[in-house]
Amino acid sequence: MCPFGRSIVNGTGSFFEVGRMVAHVLLIEGEDGLVAVDTGVGLDDCREGAARLGHGFMAFARPTLDPAETLLRQVERLGFRASDVKHILPTHLDVDHAGGLPDFPEATVHILEAEKTAAIERRTLPERLRYRPAQLAHGPRWKVYEPGGERWMGLSSVRALSDDVVLVPTYGHTRGHACVAVRAGEKWLLHCGDAYFFHGEMQPEPTCPPALRFFQGHVAIDDRARLENQARLRTLHAERKADVELFSAHCIVEFARYQAS
Repeated sequence: MCPFGRSIVNGTGSFFEVGRMVAHVLLIEGEDGLVAVDTGVGLDDCREGAARLGHGFMAFARPTLDPAETLLRQVERLGFRASDVKHILPTHLDVDHAGGLPDFPEATVHILEAEKTAAIERRTLPERLRYRPAQLAHGPRWKVYEPGGERWMGLSSVRALSDDVVLVPTYGHTRGHACVAVRAGEKWLLHCGDAYFFHGEMQPEPTCPPALRFFQGHVAIDDRARLENQARLRTLHAERKADVELFSAHCIVEFARYQAS
């Protein structure tokens, strides 16, 4: 994604330069197939642009819409097929997180009940803008969850596929937003979705470029809950660095960390 105003989006460079954001998808090779955390935009989104993604998203995010960057095409370059993706765990169902769902119609989609209901009912104007019915028109194979399971690292959690893949409810950005924790050997990876947008927000004295700070507050369904959950993640990051690696869906700095590894 290439929004205008690099200095107010990325916190570097000039206002007159183009910024850069990503839709960070985590792909896991499990015993019974592939598991994806988020899907980014899909092939149909690339073909139809604003008709599926909305004019507001296109104007703000300015996505490249390159089919080669879609999850499906990247899965295929790894030597797999769409049918090999057995499970998808969206952090939430915003337009830039759920667009790839139709590319994997056989996959089971694991989601908190509140998020599924919000995306289907679209009760408010902001929810009618952020959730795109075309991305769910294929009829996903839902598996829904209610919060209230065991604690994970001191946070409320829901066991999803196994003890190694856990949904961590982090409401605020949407009604049913969840981080997804995945055990990776001795450590955990925590895909935080849109619980925060910028790596500086996880520092003891949090920082965030003004465009991202404004956007997060503007689109949050419950900004107080969003900030409270963000503070919990900040505490987790400070206290459990040796055990948990956090990353957001859109931070280019965090994405580059994994590109280099």
